[in-house]
Amino acid sequence: MAKEFLQTRRRSFSHAFSGLAYVFRTQKNTWIHALATVLATAAGFWLQISRTEWAVLAMTIAAVWTAECFNTAIEAVVDLASPQLHPLAKIAKDSAAASVLVTAIGSVMVGILLFGPPLWERIFNLF
Repeated sequence: MAKEFLQTRRRSFSHAFSGLAYVFRTQKNTWIHALATVLATAAGFWLQISRTEWAVLAMTIAAVWTAECFNTAIEAVVDLASPQLHPLAKIAKDSAAASVLVTAIGSVMVGILLFGPPLWERIFNLF
């Protein structure tokens, strides 16, 4: 029973990592998200943000990646269901892309709130 449970969990993780690899291979914006993730993480270490701020940053990063993965999934399903051009397919794809945009804009706002004050303080203390 435990062995079967572990095998199914391994398969589940394998499928999830395959999906993430697909997103990286096929979506140009994932490299922008990856760079933003690295820069935000580096800024968090450099500015020595609090544990609570790390939690907010981690959830914000996860939200952007989740939106990008859902967008990719929706695009694939729409392409499967409607290989020809259709106004409803366009609406579905555009709306999914909008969710990534909204999440990315929200993440910039969170970044400004998290990093703005300590960054401003560091810059101000230089002079």
